[in-house]
Amino acid sequence: MANANWSYPTSMRFGPGRITELAEVCAGAGIKSPLVVTDPGMMKLPVAEAVDEICKRAGLYVGFFSEVQPNPVGSNIEAGVDHFRSRGHDGVIALGGGSALDVGKIVALMAGQHRPVWDFEDIGDNWTRADPTTIAPVIAVPTTAGTGSEVGRAGVVIDEDTHRKVIVFHPKMLPAEVICDPELTVGLPRDLTVGTGIDALSHSLEALCAPSYHPMSHGIGLEGVRLVLDNLPRVVSDPGNIEARGHMMTAAAMGAVAFQKGLGAMHALAHPIGAVFNTHHGMTNAVVMPYVLAANRPAIETVIESLANYTGIEGGFDGFLDRILEMRSAMDVPHTLVELGVDTDSGDIIAAGAIADPSAGGNPIEFTREFATLIFNAACTGDVDGAAERMIT
Repeated sequence: MANANWSYPTSMRFGPGRITELAEVCAGAGIKSPLVVTDPGMMKLPVAEAVDEICKRAGLYVGFFSEVQPNPVGSNIEAGVDHFRSRGHDGVIALGGGSALDVGKIVALMAGQHRPVWDFEDIGDNWTRADPTTIAPVIAVPTTAGTGSEVGRAGVVIDEDTHRKVIVFHPKMLPAEVICDPELTVGLPRDLTVGTGIDALSHSLEALCAPSYHPMSHGIGLEGVRLVLDNLPRVVSDPGNIEARGHMMTAAAMGAVAFQKGLGAMHALAHPIGAVFNTHHGMTNAVVMPYVLAANRPAIETVIESLANYTGIEGGFDGFLDRILEMRSAMDVPHTLVELGVDTDSGDIIAAGAIADPSAGGNPIEFTREFATLIFNAACTGDVDGAAERMIT
């Protein structure tokens, strides 16, 4: 796989082995004392040691902060900011999956702010409350192919008091540079490879179904879906396939660009489910995906038929939905939310959180409490056909 340098939507160094360029990237961003924000699992892997060695060899004063939960909470941000300030760091290397990338970006935002992080929730022009001159530069080094947070200007964190996932946004949270090295994803466990991979699929897929006008994101979403459908099965069956892993890293970044067009019910449901039951975000999207597609069918059938044609799937909408179900089954994705540990009696709580989620506005059918409850119940019972029939009738 050839290396490449891209400048969309930020500067990106793509290719196997490019982690060795980390010190050069830090220098380009003006970082002399980086704080590596990662998670406890990553600290046990060779990549953390390699990052430490690369930075020290270049004369950088490097520190590590690894108090990042799979579903990050506000206290993770507070601890990271304290660590950043007390040790005099001047930039962040966000190393890991979506959680580490999100926390790293939010720590960089909050390093010089004096308001609570919740004041920068992605509502209206809240981001203008921040002092942009104090936001630290971020270098993003993803080690999963899923969220695409490496090319995003936001991060997701749970408010522990309200059990709500909050999207924190500022334009300067966009990383100054990204190192996309597919070799860093090789050791990812199978279930995380699947969950993060289908998360990337959900981003592009929901973007395509969002009704807003954004042809650029729509086109990127088309190719993002194709790359996942072609390469995620290859990665799962052959974890050492660097070419397929490279395509998945590309698809993850493309999904995050595509969803500028909008998201929808998959994410609107996955966010409160993850906040309440601490489920993996990507795997939650994977479980609810077919139920959302079936329920949205009246509004998205033409779009999905075009997508099926583009990806070489026969049978239009039904053929595409069958492909999703077959792929989930082959990769041991649970068919119901119950299998993820979700309480079937929590429908009212989840529906309330879902309709208030920012992603809800991008759903192609008005996302009412009744609609959210319908999909939740279908995803608990495993009744894909029933959800579709109730919406059609």
